Amino acid sequence: MRLGVHVRVGAGYAAAIEYAKRVKCTAIQIFSSNPRAYRTPPINKPALEAFRAAREQTAIDPCVIHTPYLINLASDDPKISAGSLGLLKYDLAAAAVGGIRYVNTHLGSYGKRDRNEGFVAACRLLEEALKDVAPGVYLVMENSAGAGALCGGTLEELGRFVKSLDHPQLGVCLDTAHAWAAGYEINSQRGVDDFLYQAATHIGLDRVHMFHFNDTEVPLGGARDRHHHIGEGNIGFEGFRALAARPELRDKTAILETPGEEADDLRNMETIRAIFRGAGHAVD
Repeated sequence: MRLGVHVRVGAGYAAAIEYAKRVKCTAIQIFSSNPRAYRTPPINKPALEAFRAAREQTAIDPCVIHTPYLINLASDDPKISAGSLGLLKYDLAAAAVGGIRYVNTHLGSYGKRDRNEGFVAACRLLEEALKDVAPGVYLVMENSAGAGALCGGTLEELGRFVKSLDHPQLGVCLDTAHAWAAGYEINSQRGVDDFLYQAATHIGLDRVHMFHFNDTEVPLGGARDRHHHIGEGNIGFEGFRALAARPELRDKTAILETPGEEADDLRNMETIRAIFRGAGHAVD
């Protein structure tokens, strides 16, 4: 299994690669632009091509772009919809230039909009974003923590998006902290087995391309997006051991979005690698 963390690129892509090496990543996640702005800079083709070459030299692959937090594909505000589509298209184009395999996005919130109407609108924007997607680039939708009118809080709804669009380059990223907050009791082998059974039933495990491995101190079903260190929250070592025990996850990628600085990233990476090794699960 390929394991990594979210890495800042403010100091440049070369510095991001060096950081990823220090914390022993074999995968990496980045923002390609300001995660809290609709305005994007021109795509820096030479920098992204150099980033691609550096990853190839260090065998850090795959790479994930996490889209900005402002994206809301279900909004009934035309400006927000247009801005969201623009951000999605930008990151998919940047991924193509940089040889980046995954673009991970939140879907947004229905707000006060009728959910079916919002669902159709979100599908329309996803379809538009995927029209010119380059070969080898996948758009993955991340599950939400399930609060209020958020999209994608259930495996059923994520599967509905996948099946409605039926696009080979559309998939899913499952965040463990969000799943717990949405009510999936993944702190035991039985709970993980049930969760993955539902994922296979509603989405198809071939469409679950990656995970975000995060623990959380939020109560089960608490519907809040709060990440915590691996093994130190309510999912605990048992939950992650149960995930590690599943052979069908061996070809997946997992990115940690745990809080803190470099020492915390290194500690969390060492913890998750130890859990997987203990389960007899090879980690690169």
